[in-house]
Amino acid sequence: MTLELPRPAERSWWLEEALALPEFAGPEAPALRGNTTADVVIVGGGYTGMWSAWFLKERQPDIDVVLLEADICGGGPSGRNGGFVNGLYEELGILVERFGDEGRRACELAARSIDEVGAWCATNGVDAEYTKVDHLVVSTSPDQDQTMAEVLEEAEALGIGDVHRALPDTEVRSRFGSPVVRHGYAVTHAALVHPARLARGLRRALIERGVRIHERTHVVRLDARTATAETPSGTVRAGRAVLGLNAWAATRPEFRRDLMIRETSMLISAPAPLEDINWTGGEGVYDLRTALHYPRPTRDGRIAFGGTSLLTAARRADDPRYRFDAGSVAKLVRDFRRWFPQFDAMPLEAAWSGPIDVSGLHFPFFGTLPGGRAHYALGFTGNGVGPCHLGGKILSGLAIDVQDEATTLPLVDAERKRFPPEPLFTLGERLVSAAMRRRDRRLDAGRSPGWLTDALAHLPRTLGFNLGP
Repeated sequence: MTLELPRPAERSWWLEEALALPEFAGPEAPALRGNTTADVVIVGGGYTGMWSAWFLKERQPDIDVVLLEADICGGGPSGRNGGFVNGLYEELGILVERFGDEGRRACELAARSIDEVGAWCATNGVDAEYTKVDHLVVSTSPDQDQTMAEVLEEAEALGIGDVHRALPDTEVRSRFGSPVVRHGYAVTHAALVHPARLARGLRRALIERGVRIHERTHVVRLDARTATAETPSGTVRAGRAVLGLNAWAATRPEFRRDLMIRETSMLISAPAPLEDINWTGGEGVYDLRTALHYPRPTRDGRIAFGGTSLLTAARRADDPRYRFDAGSVAKLVRDFRRWFPQFDAMPLEAAWSGPIDVSGLHFPFFGTLPGGRAHYALGFTGNGVGPCHLGGKILSGLAIDVQDEATTLPLVDAERKRFPPEPLFTLGERLVSAAMRRRDRRLDAGRSPGWLTDALAHLPRTLGFNLGP
């Protein structure tokens, strides 16, 4: 039987919904025409670049900021993600291992952003559907049961047992009645947001504060030493530059071995009777699979169902295969039906795909390029809605030479875990990713992955990367 796929969304269903509303569609941000100067030029109109612009204006209201975006603000991962607002709680173990008490401080500052994003929306009149709500983390196989036990044991040892709180099985099922769920715990400090409304609301607030935003303005060359951004129709010469490029940074030689590009896909259902599966608390949900699933409800009762892919279609984020990967969407449709058999006849209205940047240690890194005038934030690894807010504080401080609690975090100028050079990277990545996909598939079916598949899937951990099972 041929599987019917949802229609490809224009960038994402989130953006389609937001751009239909005047308060999120406008005002205009025309492409750059001619040459100009600025105190700071920002390349990238996602959360990272826009929060950087916001905090620059907070720090120095008269500062002249120009933001250049190749598409539209929020057109990349910021407008198509699942809207899970997290901190860095899941990375606390490796942060403490590498940085000691300073790693714990990084987690504490990232946690503040969960609440501060909501406060910002309320203060600035942005209806981004921000909701302070638990996230439910569930296991869907015996292997994930073991992973969950280890996560909860580590949380207790690190003193965040109140944030990662084990739940009785009866409570898990009373809050989320999918038949795939075995056990679960609640992340009690978390939120959900409409990602595109947040991005576009932030864009509007920046324009109102005097930030000069130019959309559909592709930067063909950035001279980091002179903070000069060249586009096909003009140039911006600035005192400092900020780069918030996500996966698009992987083509720059400075970052080629610091990032791996992964694909993510999402689909959106028609409105569903969520009370039929006891899902009435509005929780976001995700599992502990290597290529995890992350369903969440929308305000009007739809199910947004996401899944990461272990496929790296290309080393360039602008590769068209990332726009809508039919193979990944087909797998996502099958997994949706497995998670929600109660809604087997429910239409799936749209789907979309896109690239994200993945760091070797699964947490973001910040720094300054040679010459001291261009600053960057990368490696959010699909978990940027909350941490990008902290990233804006860091980058804005670096751009005006401020030393404060954000710019002195150990995530700034830290030694990074680099991926192997080519051709070893491509060969190894294909071999290991195939093993991870095979392992996930077999565990989903209740089968043993096999010793060779398991060993290959665990190879990144063996080599010191914070990736994979």
